[in-house]
Amino acid sequence: MRVGVVGLRMGLHLADWCRKVGMEVVAACDRDPERRAVARAQLPGAVLVERWEELLEHRLDGVVLANDFDEHAPLAVAFLDRGVHVLSESAACVDAAEGERLIAAADRSSATYSFAENYVAHPHVRLIRQAIEAGELGRISLIEADYLHGMSPADVTGLIGDPAHWRGRIAPTAYCTHTLSPVLALTKAWPVEVSAFPADEADPRAAVVMAVRLSTGALALTRHGFLQGEPDSHWSWISVRGTKALAESVRAAGDRSWSVRVRTEGWATPEGHAREEERTPPPFTLAGEPVARGAEGTVRVLRAFRATMEHGEPPLVPVRPAVAASLVGVAGAESLADGSCPVPVPVMTTGPQRTTGQADPDIHS
Repeated sequence: MRVGVVGLRMGLHLADWCRKVGMEVVAACDRDPERRAVARAQLPGAVLVERWEELLEHRLDGVVLANDFDEHAPLAVAFLDRGVHVLSESAACVDAAEGERLIAAADRSSATYSFAENYVAHPHVRLIRQAIEAGELGRISLIEADYLHGMSPADVTGLIGDPAHWRGRIAPTAYCTHTLSPVLALTKAWPVEVSAFPADEADPRAAVVMAVRLSTGALALTRHGFLQGEPDSHWSWISVRGTKALAESVRAAGDRSWSVRVRTEGWATPEGHAREEERTPPPFTLAGEPVARGAEGTVRVLRAFRATMEHGEPPLVPVRPAVAASLVGVAGAESLADGSCPVPVPVMTTGPQRTTGQADPDIHS
């Protein structure tokens, strides 16, 4: 499979993994000549260009969009209209109108759209999914998800206060898909309504908490941004409470952070007393070599993208749940601006309608 890469900051990392999973990186793009120079040494034989439009003229099977956070959808639409499979980083879109255009492009294209949301495929998320699918938790009532960075106040200010960086121009709720995508995948729900709150009114842009009502009736609480105590599991922590049991990633340092604690209360066990265990994810290998825990989600996303292009397998995270997760951040920004009042998450009218409680944002093995 011949692929191109747009954006050579994170994109160069993804290009390296693309080659490791068996794809050929034949072209790449970045506006920065220094990044192109670095890429020239790491991607021998690849055509390196300044403008992404030049990649439209190459014979590509797929393209990886790793450009700025708020610039993905127009490129995705252009490549889909050329019949090129798209793997796009977050966010899928920046508003409802852009989301509508993206869904329409994916629906009419001979190619596919995949969301590069590695957090749905991280080891701890997969362990929780297995417990849910085995019926151990019962009906999900409450799900919590963190995506947090424990940076110094000075470093945070330098990042979100820099208008030249995309983090400096997006709303504090916008970067929410690393929490919302696992939430939607685990619950098989759609987001219905969101209320967003600054974690600290003295520093409202640093971190936010969102309360999201889901189409199943469950409540999701997500925390993201810059708060102390970042999880070692790639900044991610997940907790799912069902009517029968709890499953949550372990708050611990190092490898244990990828494990999952499952607690079942005594009334729900045959023996009549509470049962608690800690589950560890199995080793994951690529070409016989172990893959680091933090890279496992990325490898699974890229292998799935290759299988989608090569064998017609369904995308790991397709366009509608990608747009839905992204629009929670849009609605959350509106809620923040309106004193944390609840705001409906836009419903996409393009293509098949979503029905309350009947979503299918699946995460395939």
